[in-house]
Amino acid sequence: MSTREDRDARVAVVDDHLRAENRGDLDAVMATFGQHARYEDQPWGDCRSGREQVREYYAELLAALPDLAIDVRHRHVSDHAIVLEVEIRGTHLGAWRGLPATGRSVRLPLCGVFTFDDDNRLAGERIYYDRALILRQLGVFREPTTLAGRLAIALLHPATLIRAYVRQAGHSRR
Repeated sequence: MSTREDRDARVAVVDDHLRAENRGDLDAVMATFGQHARYEDQPWGDCRSGREQVREYYAELLAALPDLAIDVRHRHVSDHAIVLEVEIRGTHLGAWRGLPATGRSVRLPLCGVFTFDDDNRLAGERIYYDRALILRQLGVFREPTTLAGRLAIALLHPATLIRAYVRQAGHSRR
C-alpha cells in the first residue's frame, strides 16, 4: 500500500514526464524513469526494456512529432499506478515506424498506464490508442468502405479479396 506522500510523488513524476515530452526534452523525459525502465506501445506490440531501448523509443517519437503536445483529459491515481487519458497532437515531420515524414497532423485519444519503482520513479509506461486512426490521419490507411479503400484492397490484397468473396458466396448459398 502506498502512502499519500508516495502518491503525491508519483503524480509529480508523471507531471514532470509530460512537461518534458511537451518540450521535446529527451534528457528530462528519461530523468523521470528509474533504473529499470520499460515502455510498451501496445497497438504495435512494441515493448522496450532498459533505459537505452526506452530512450530510443522516445528519440524516434520526438523526431517524428517535434511539436508533440499532450493534453490530460482525466487522471486516475491508485496505490499501484497512474492512468492518464490524454489527447495527443502533433505534425509528422520525421520518420516513424518506417514511414517517411508526411507533413500531416495527427490528433488522437490515448490512454497511458504508469507504474513506479520503490523510489517513486517511473518503472514503466504502457500506452493504448487506435492504431488505425493514426495511420488514417497519416494517409496510409483507407477505410474499406470508401472507393480508395476498395481500390487499395484490390491492388494490394487480391488473394485476401478472393478468399473473402468465396467465403461470402459459400455463406449466401446456405
